Amino acid sequence: MNSQPTASSPAANDAANPAAIVLLSGGLDSTTCLAIAQQQGYRVHCLSFRYGQRHQYELQRAENIARQFQVASHQVVDIDLAQFGGSALTDQNLIVPKHDTADEIGAEIPITYVPARNTVFLSLALAMAETHAANDVFIGVNALDYSGYPDCRSEYIQAFQTMANLATKQGVQGEKLTIHTPLIDLTKAEIIAKGLSLGVDYAMTLSCYDPLPPGVPCGHCDACLLRNRGFAENSIHDPSVQ
Repeated sequence: MNSQPTASSPAANDAANPAAIVLLSGGLDSTTCLAIAQQQGYRVHCLSFRYGQRHQYELQRAENIARQFQVASHQVVDIDLAQFGGSALTDQNLIVPKHDTADEIGAEIPITYVPARNTVFLSLALAMAETHAANDVFIGVNALDYSGYPDCRSEYIQAFQTMANLATKQGVQGEKLTIHTPLIDLTKAEIIAKGLSLGVDYAMTLSCYDPLPPGVPCGHCDACLLRNRGFAENSIHDPSVQ
């Protein structure tokens, strides 16, 4: 497992501010989460993953976003969830579902669900939090406008937080860890409105599961359709789409 640090920004790396870990994918939700963490006064360390996903465009976006936000540090960690298969996001032989409208998205857990992904990501975020003496982790999970993933629900987050405080040195010594999910009860339109109020440039983000070169959104996967509906409900054009 390798990590690639990105240069820190002295302005963002103010020791007077409490440290927080933000899981940053390069998408709309995680970028909004980053903006919220900084707005709340945290010194942010971002964590991204090269986990065997079907494209690397989102990681390029994450690196650009981390630089734009002048975070204290940004690490890209290599793991290989693709070796287990079972998801269209890690197996090139599986097809990413496409639809014409968001209303066509079904209620069942889709094939784009990556088994144990958030559990693995949050576990590594715990390790990073302890090394940075951070008691706060931010993750942009959402339980309303999402594709039915079981690891995006509040019940899961609460259970993981309980486990984390039993399994870490900080937790057992009384430095309790909090997993922040500021987007979990918001619609995609509300998330976008929040981000815009914080000055997020959504042109920098990529949400698409199956983009065309050089990172052009397909416009028909679940992530694209939910994102497009969110911008439409704010009566604005998605700046990432030409």
